[in-house]
Amino acid sequence: MMLALGMFVFMLQTLPYQSLQRSAEYRWPTNDRIGLRAAPQFLGQGDEKITLTGTLLPEITGGRLSLDALRLMADQGRAWSLIGGNGAIYGMFVVESLSDEHSEFFANGAARKIEFTLSLKRVDESLTAMFGDIKTQADGLLDQAGGIASNAQKYAGGLMS
Repeated sequence: MMLALGMFVFMLQTLPYQSLQRSAEYRWPTNDRIGLRAAPQFLGQGDEKITLTGTLLPEITGGRLSLDALRLMADQGRAWSLIGGNGAIYGMFVVESLSDEHSEFFANGAARKIEFTLSLKRVDESLTAMFGDIKTQADGLLDQAGGIASNAQKYAGGLMS
């Protein structure tokens, strides 16, 4: 595992990225003063963004389905936890943009090569907020799993009678 965005895991079989760029901004506006240099004041952290770029070779690595899974996550408009394969917790991120370029095609029009860029933007205030969101997401998954299990039991019971 290279990285996990929510339940989506970046690895060779899905979306192996070749570049991870992380940028953080810090807010330092200045106040003009008469006869003196402007006085800067630290107002806190600004935007934090992570950009992943890579090239997919669908015969070897992930392909269109992996990109579609990320698009579905982005369509939900939710924040997802971002955790590195080394255990680093980056925070809660939203998908800001996803672009891909297809080239070197097979006879049926499927791409042999897909280059992608995924831009993520941090939206949490703190790691405490992130852990709260992860708990909410996990509770939702447990509720869904319980519903699926009860439906499976109901249908299995119906087949046995």
